[in-house]
Amino acid sequence: MVELWHPAAVPAPAPREAQNVAPNDAEVVASMRARDPAALEVLYDRHASALLGLAVRMLQDRGEAEDLVHDVFVEAWRRVEAFDARRGSLATWLTVRLRSRAIDRLRRRAADPARLADTPDALETAEPADRPGPGRSVDQGRARAALQALSSQQREIVELAYFAGLTFREIAERLAIPASTAKSRMVAAMRILRERLAEPGGNA
Repeated sequence: MVELWHPAAVPAPAPREAQNVAPNDAEVVASMRARDPAALEVLYDRHASALLGLAVRMLQDRGEAEDLVHDVFVEAWRRVEAFDARRGSLATWLTVRLRSRAIDRLRRRAADPARLADTPDALETAEPADRPGPGRSVDQGRARAALQALSSQQREIVELAYFAGLTFREIAERLAIPASTAKSRMVAAMRILRERLAEPGGNA
């Protein structure tokens, strides 16, 4: 006797939860828009490590980087309706938000001479050949004074390149200028910084 196959004999697929399959970005966004707190946990577990690494590289301050990452996730929760999958992935959306807010923080830091003292190494690495050797360092007051000697456009390039870690192409895109212009401003800025930091007696 031949046994006939019947669809009912095939077990139904297990639900996604039973299969232990992680939700994709579209599902995470949909759950966040439905105000499901579990979706935010998934988002954090999936992207927090990469965002924190980027924030630490940009801000050079672990505590401030952690605060920034927290703020970005809070903003993502509050403004999830602004996410548009047609314009990029969820990771890209979060990264753009973090970089933008990190640069805002760096600008505020650079505008405050007291905060500039926290990031003198950025100036020391501007020209590897001029980097101080053992026992030598760039005086923080001279470094701040040297930065103040730059034009606003030159200082902006230095901030974006050495404090924010952007490439000349990224700087050009952000400022809507040719990459060659960004490079020429950097060359002029570094010449001024070298001259100022080389002056005897710390006169700037």
